Amino acid sequence: MSAALDHLVIAAATLAEGVAWCEATLGVTPDAGGEHALFGTHNRLLKLPAEGAPNAYLEIIAVNPATTPARLAPLKRWFDLDDPALQALLLQQGPQLVHWVASVPDLNTALAAWRALGIDRGPALTASRPTPAGLLQWQIAVRDDGQRLLGGCLPTLIQWGAVHPAQIMPTSGLTLRGLRLSHPQHGLLGAALQAIGLHGLEVDGGGASLVAELGTPLGKKTLTH
Repeated sequence: MSAALDHLVIAAATLAEGVAWCEATLGVTPDAGGEHALFGTHNRLLKLPAEGAPNAYLEIIAVNPATTPARLAPLKRWFDLDDPALQALLLQQGPQLVHWVASVPDLNTALAAWRALGIDRGPALTASRPTPAGLLQWQIAVRDDGQRLLGGCLPTLIQWGAVHPAQIMPTSGLTLRGLRLSHPQHGLLGAALQAIGLHGLEVDGGGASLVAELGTPLGKKTLTH
């Protein structure tokens, strides 16, 4: 199996706040995204190519107050967006890096490899959203409780359908120069990445954190969680 970094997740209390943050912090306006009926969220996107991951991108995501998730309570939204602690943090500190997603060629095989390590990443769900280029379809593993796991350092796993969204994104002027992971359970985190064939990321011990180094029109920017 050969996994790849797929995208970084920036969570915001509202999508408008996320767009304003992106313009002020990265110097670019994010492109149109769409709505996720399953989770009651919506997003904006920016291509964020990285070495070894030319289709990587940046996702700015928020709860869509105008919709009710098709995935009804007590099931939670993805990326801990229903978590009161994360919601309070976004209100107090504004939009921020909270997670990342890795793409795999066979989601069920990847999930089985993680279960063998004692990691329950959740079931494989089928999701989609309409785009001007047609319906975008994918499978993604989301736990019933919506948790990210390991402080957001363990990636969510996704398997794309025929079209990857970055293939229809314009050049953004952004590049991902590096992603560093740190967690007290760095041995488990490293083993999980190795099990899905994702190599080349720096994984250290210490407190849980994500650190992304970006090249932007405003110069080098560091995003942390």
